[in-house]
Amino acid sequence: MIRKGQAMDIKLPFLGDGVASATVLSVLVAVGDTVQKDQTLLELETDKAVAPIPSPSAGTVTQIITKVGDTVSTGTLALVLSGSDSGTVPAAPVTQPVALAAPVAAPTTAPVAQAPSGGFGNYVSTSGIEAPASPTVRRIAEQTGLDLSRVVGTASGGRITLDDLRQYVSHLQYLAFQKPVEAVSKTESSKTSLAPLPDFSKWGAIDIKPISSLRKKIGEKMAQNWHAVPHVTQFGEADITDLMALRKKHVADYAKKDIKLTVTVLILKAVVAALKEHAVFNASFDDIANTIIYKQYIHLGVAVDTEAGLMVPVIRDVDKKSIAEISEDLNAIAEKARKRQISLEDLQGGSFTVSNLGGLGAGPFTPIVNTPDTAILGLSKGQSRAVFKDGNVVERIILPISVSYDHRVIDGADGARFMQTLITTLETFPESWVKG
Repeated sequence: MIRKGQAMDIKLPFLGDGVASATVLSVLVAVGDTVQKDQTLLELETDKAVAPIPSPSAGTVTQIITKVGDTVSTGTLALVLSGSDSGTVPAAPVTQPVALAAPVAAPTTAPVAQAPSGGFGNYVSTSGIEAPASPTVRRIAEQTGLDLSRVVGTASGGRITLDDLRQYVSHLQYLAFQKPVEAVSKTESSKTSLAPLPDFSKWGAIDIKPISSLRKKIGEKMAQNWHAVPHVTQFGEADITDLMALRKKHVADYAKKDIKLTVTVLILKAVVAALKEHAVFNASFDDIANTIIYKQYIHLGVAVDTEAGLMVPVIRDVDKKSIAEISEDLNAIAEKARKRQISLEDLQGGSFTVSNLGGLGAGPFTPIVNTPDTAILGLSKGQSRAVFKDGNVVERIILPISVSYDHRVIDGADGARFMQTLITTLETFPESWVKG
């Protein structure tokens, strides 16, 4: 809490792995407002999610630094609170999921896109005295090989504080590990940039609508993924006639428990079996360290079409869940995504992505890998087809499948084997999985 007479700078917390910046979507308080602990102060739109920023303490808003539309990052000063007249204000209960739950006022050593508040220095002593800093700061700098002359002190007399050092190191981390990716993206974008568009109004009436910040982020993410990852897409077909019959046999039993037994849920279960056998499809490639990170968990990202654009919420530990549990989780995250109630946490940590366009009647397509995943599965509309089976021509339901993958770590033969495992699992789906 903030006591009477005290002031607190509210800085943005760590936004999430791989999230360098966010857009201020709304500011929910005004100067002079009295706020309670955990009350939402502003909302950020980042990485396809709307994330509320809660107040870490009760108090009165004395200054608002950010405004709607601003691009902000971890450590950005958002607003200032002062102590309330009564000294304390009872904390309000949290009424919505908070995606950014880290203590707002605490210093962070996570990579920070924003440069230190004082910028970078170039301290030159005219008297032989080193840059002013405490013994603790000097000891840390000496042990880590940091040049204090590059750090700008924000304390009285330009003294370098421990927080100044943290900000400096944190930003160096960002420059070391984030800038190469951004540089590649910008370089590739410049290579493929198009000529300015003509004035289309010369040929008739037009209607110009600005894209939303979410649509912009989706575009940036897709462009980065396409330029950074050498894609290969493998196509296949699965005979899901028996799988559809299995679903029909058990759908009523699931309905009695208020659970929707869909083909998508059964396919997710089959995907788990394929990922267990082909671990590289459940991995990530670190092109900086030149390592492959094999995950011991299976968290499936499922692409959801919403009015605001594409979102990919994550179902966690799918390999440990029954079909009923997977179905409940899928329905819950899809509903949250459509209502824009999804949090950053819901969108992070996926290890493999599934995009199902079958419900929209789509044919085979080439999905773009959702980095840092190494692969993504595309599902199209199943169609009845006459096929030759056991000496007879019979009608079967055929499901077109496509899997795109990162060719830096997955070879064509690996793709073929993964596809065959998935198809075999779909065509010989164990009924015990449905009963269980």
